[in-house]
Amino acid sequence: MQSTRPAEMHVRRLHPLPLRIMHWVNAIAMLIMISSGWKIYNDDVILGWLHFPDALTLGHWAQHGLQWHFFGMWILALNGIAYMTYGLVTGRFRRMLFPIRWRELLKDMYDAVHFRLAHDDPTHYNAVQRLLYVGILLVGVVIVITGLVLWKPIQFSELTALLGGFQTVRIIHFLCMSAIVLFLIVHVTLALLVPRTLVAMVTGGPAINEMKAKAS
Repeated sequence: MQSTRPAEMHVRRLHPLPLRIMHWVNAIAMLIMISSGWKIYNDDVILGWLHFPDALTLGHWAQHGLQWHFFGMWILALNGIAYMTYGLVTGRFRRMLFPIRWRELLKDMYDAVHFRLAHDDPTHYNAVQRLLYVGILLVGVVIVITGLVLWKPIQFSELTALLGGFQTVRIIHFLCMSAIVLFLIVHVTLALLVPRTLVAMVTGGPAINEMKAKAS
């Protein structure tokens, strides 16, 4: 028969070491993917007026950019699988990103528009942050799917047709990239405005005490 002993104190960091490693690997992979993707885009533009400066692209020519894109893709894919697994297994996603309540979201959005949105406790995300993180995870799933279709349109012909054709997939992929770039701009800006959040992603941040029951 199993009994439960009194709960004992368990201490963990806001950002454990595995999470910090995955965060910075992801940051490097995203820079490779975005800059090489811009080089590929410049070879066959979607918007006639939009051409990314060579200084912001990776690769000497489109094929070289494609090679970099594949390199970054494998890093991002493996790291992404590790991150999703970690978030689900440890309960971090459930703990940090949910629930998202509409009443809290509307209030936080109102405060954000009026520059009154507080972030006094770095151990908890407000409703706007939760929505943004969940949203960018979903965008990440879509951009991976569209990326696979662009890479292997024949092998994924049914999915290509389902999404509206190759050119439509390109547009969806481009829009997802734009959403990620916008998210990164906001993310980095907020990190610079609140330096302790950036420091926390390097050092692990504040210790969090949790009560855990011991079974015997």
